[in-house]
Amino acid sequence: MATSKAQLKANAKYREKLDDIKVRVPKGKREVYKSHAERKGKSLNALIIELLEKDMQEED
Repeated sequence: MATSKAQLKANAKYREKLDDIKVRVPKGKREVYKSHAERKGKSLNALIIELLEKDMQEED
């Protein structure tokens, strides 16, 4: 099913609010990390952000 123009526009507007970063991990670990995040009911991206935010709060 094709994506509508309205959906493409909404996606672009959402992405304007975000920055991209690239994380390099050892070969084969991406799937291990992704599976771990899924077991916790999160996307890998969401888990990484959650862990970073928690670590930053612990420093305060």
